[in-house]
Amino acid sequence: MPSASESDFVKRFLCNALLGSILLFSVSPAVLYAQDFSIPETISPEAQTALAGFRGAAATAPLPAADDLDGWKAVQQKIEQKRAAANAEVVKKYQPEITPRKLGGVPVLDIKPKGWQESGKVLIYTHGGAYTMYSARSRLMSAVPMAGETGFRVISVDYTLAPVGKWQEVTDQVVTVIQTLIKEGHSLKEIAIYGESAGGGLAAGTVLKLRDKGLGMPAAVVLWSPWADITETGDTYTTLQQADPLLYYPKNLKHCADAYADPADQKHPYVSPVYGDYSKGFPPTLIQAGTKEIFMSNAIRQYQAIDTAGIPVKLDLYEGMWHIFQVFNYELPESKLARSKVKSFLKQHVGK
Repeated sequence: MPSASESDFVKRFLCNALLGSILLFSVSPAVLYAQDFSIPETISPEAQTALAGFRGAAATAPLPAADDLDGWKAVQQKIEQKRAAANAEVVKKYQPEITPRKLGGVPVLDIKPKGWQESGKVLIYTHGGAYTMYSARSRLMSAVPMAGETGFRVISVDYTLAPVGKWQEVTDQVVTVIQTLIKEGHSLKEIAIYGESAGGGLAAGTVLKLRDKGLGMPAAVVLWSPWADITETGDTYTTLQQADPLLYYPKNLKHCADAYADPADQKHPYVSPVYGDYSKGFPPTLIQAGTKEIFMSNAIRQYQAIDTAGIPVKLDLYEGMWHIFQVFNYELPESKLARSKVKSFLKQHVGK
């Protein structure tokens, strides 16, 4: 029989082995996730450099539970502070005129590009951040280059973030902004809407809501990497999980989805617009996404839903690009190319 000391050793060994197994299975997927995405030679040198800096942090950084109001408030404050310098830099570079105001009681930033002249044309912007993060101010890195390079006046909607703001209220806020612009003298032919990530889902969902209420629709829609289905549905949620340097669903995007909409409502067309009925009409749409993001299935499915209904729609995919590369890496050649295509698209469809 083993001695007492030998028995203690065996017990410690087994405990350590068990602990090691637990750590292996709980940590190594995230480690592999953080290290496994490749840097293709088919993207610009600037994009290769940017991609090399990613570490897959979302896989190892769980977000607050859906109903943790204090937790979400802390996350939101941290993001605003973290992004302040980058947003100040983009404003310095493009030198727009930015005016905080309210449209129908909804706070917005009215962004006019340098040298802007009144044309009546307006681009409504619904920012990303998984419905729970960022603001019109901390997403200037999207709205300011868009205004500067398309020449459009951009109205960035500072909608109420989840979990305080739920999908019914948030979509109503965007509807209110559009209706107020019409009361101010704009026509729907002069109005387009664009959004990225969650903001892309919000843009498409709001247009469906406008249509269903008989309020008409804007002239055009631009969606960047839309979170068009907030459930974990779609092939690339699995196939690109290890390739995506930014997005992660379990305990991360899942918490955001639940904060924005009850699970029973998450396939409602105003929440996840891939489930909308586009045979009833929808504006011409441009969808852009990268081949390195789990939301690529969202972009493809959204494209198919619109295209199958006979609506003019273009799916513009970018080799080796990650989620909303046009925003966080707005100076990349690929980002400038994407915005140039948006400019051409808007010129074709807005104000006609």
